[in-house]
Amino acid sequence: MRILVLGAGGTGGYFGGRLAQAGADVTFLVRPARAAELDADGLVIRSPLGDATFPVRHVLAENVAGEAPFDVILLACKAYDLDTAIDAVAPAMGPATMLLPILNGLAHYPLLDQRFGAERIIGGMCIISAMKGPKGEVLHLGTPASVTFGERQAGEQRVRCEAIAAAFAKAGVEHTHTPDIDGALWTKFSFLTTLAAATCLFRASVGTIVGTDDGRQFMLDLYAECSGVATAAGHPVPAQAREMAIGATTQPGSPLTASMLRDLESGQRIEGAHIVGDMLRRARAAGVPASLLAIAWTHLQAYEARRLAAG
Repeated sequence: MRILVLGAGGTGGYFGGRLAQAGADVTFLVRPARAAELDADGLVIRSPLGDATFPVRHVLAENVAGEAPFDVILLACKAYDLDTAIDAVAPAMGPATMLLPILNGLAHYPLLDQRFGAERIIGGMCIISAMKGPKGEVLHLGTPASVTFGERQAGEQRVRCEAIAAAFAKAGVEHTHTPDIDGALWTKFSFLTTLAAATCLFRASVGTIVGTDDGRQFMLDLYAECSGVATAAGHPVPAQAREMAIGATTQPGSPLTASMLRDLESGQRIEGAHIVGDMLRRARAAGVPASLLAIAWTHLQAYEARRLAAG
């Protein structure tokens, strides 16, 4: 199975790197500056689960058509880069190629379906905290590193998902091939939106927020809004997952923050529209009260406006 991984940053570099390290046929689609780093030093992974340095096959966008077709394209970009990412991988799509996005949220699926056809878009997500370091190394922060995926349509997607599962198993990557990918996506979307909205709004960790007089109730109410949208969409969060989410977002002393807060505090672009803004849009369309989401989304819009104004 030939796999194309868009980008060799934190997420794509880690999961694609582990696949390549295990002998999978992996090619990274990268920009010229990243290609130069890979030529000079190889792919460098620094992780509590094991460090690694090794050469990897990579290609620039203008040359990817010559490498096509691929069996699977792993899409691991930031949501705000989705349009350019779609254009970049389009020449690599052959008649039987399927695309596995592991972006946060849900808003990318209609765009991918429209461009390539829903029958070619597998459902997917990941749990990892990773970034590209100053010397181009892939920095895996913490120990969670898992991929969840599943077919959105019956038929050929199942065959491809089984092959993906086998590749991740060989690489020793924690993974789940789920029969209910929509439910899994909504479960993560509800939790992530709560975490991102709250930690960005207050510029603080979960522990700091719940340590205030009304912080714990705020987190409970915010999660109720987000999980209420999931229920309205026909994908209620299972009881066990709900308990875990509430526990994680109300744990006293917890240092947990969303990666969006790290981007915000460093003055970078954020995925606010794709996560918090999209959840609010869905809440309003479904008639679900979402006053806390509205406040958080207003805050994120104000941040982006100030960032753009500052140049």
